[in-house]
Amino acid sequence: MAGVRKREWTNSDGTKSVKWLVDYKDQFGKRRFRNFDRKRDADAWLVGAAWEVAKGVHTADSQTITVTAACNMWIKAAEANDRERGTIQQYRQLANLHIKPLIGAEKLSRLTRPKVEAFRDRLLETRSKAMAGKAVRALSSVLREAMRHGLIAQNVAADVRVTRSSRERAKVVIPTTIELRSLLEHADEDFRPLLMAAMMTGLRSSELRGLAWNTVDLKAGSITVSQRADKYCQIGPPKSAAGYRTIPIGPSLVTLLKAWKLRCPKGERGLVFPNLVGGVQDYGHLLKRIFFPLQIKAGVCDPKNVEGRPVLDTEGHPVMKPRYALHALRHAAASVWIKERIDIKRLQVWIGHENIELTIDTYGHLIEDPESDVALIAAVQEALLARSI
Repeated sequence: MAGVRKREWTNSDGTKSVKWLVDYKDQFGKRRFRNFDRKRDADAWLVGAAWEVAKGVHTADSQTITVTAACNMWIKAAEANDRERGTIQQYRQLANLHIKPLIGAEKLSRLTRPKVEAFRDRLLETRSKAMAGKAVRALSSVLREAMRHGLIAQNVAADVRVTRSSRERAKVVIPTTIELRSLLEHADEDFRPLLMAAMMTGLRSSELRGLAWNTVDLKAGSITVSQRADKYCQIGPPKSAAGYRTIPIGPSLVTLLKAWKLRCPKGERGLVFPNLVGGVQDYGHLLKRIFFPLQIKAGVCDPKNVEGRPVLDTEGHPVMKPRYALHALRHAAASVWIKERIDIKRLQVWIGHENIELTIDTYGHLIEDPESDVALIAAVQEALLARSI
């Protein structure tokens, strides 16, 4: 029978100590013990432990590890599963900068949902909502890995969330048609194929950098995504199953790619948009040396300000900064598809989202069409009234 009993002893210096010992059996019938300084704490803990044992989700202190050790196990599992270098680096940053400093010393067996919620609240006091959300999700992933190893029986972080209102979610910023045309007009012949492909296919920059000619069907007019290049220029599979997809391309892009294929730098990987020696193009180089200067050349830029004052060059001219990252071209493709009244499911597939909710959250505001809504409601009303007459 489980119970709480008092333990007293005399120390070597003559002082007396008192502990309250919880004596119980876990869900496997093994006898367990735990000490408390106060009887009411022991009684309260026993009630919770009895519930966990009955549900089969109890983990004894002696069978568990700290959150810090669990984080290290999580990272090692990612390495063993050949996760991308950038992903592993992100795991380390989340663990070392956000999880371990705040909750790393806690034993997994003593981790409760209220403690995880307190961890979330501390994150929100010192981090952005976006970073707090990432850290909470990372902790949940850490606990899932610990469950896989039998170190805990439940994931107490699974349902803890950092909620963000729709007003806090930044809407995507999409280049205008005039800006896109200006970029194409000012791009050199070697960058224009990648630029137009980004605008017309909605591929991520990593997918463009990892795209191979053997997945481009210039006769059928389609591009198939089957791999990507990470920020370290390593080729690997798409980040999710939804990343594998085939996207149709129009005659203008087909013609441009046919001409580009003849003069494209050759490499052993057969990449469509390689660097000058045929290897994987570095993302930072692509931005800083090509895309950002192109925007300034094309007038797709704004004056740079520091503390409300314009930054001037040595000749007294305003220093300009580019408006967009390459990801904006992906949004441009999606916006054009929406204007052409593509259905939402096809948009999800072409853009490579894992679920339709993400597609709606990202582009839902573009799908709204008040004029069409008015016409649709008028047509429905007319049809209903005609039937009732």
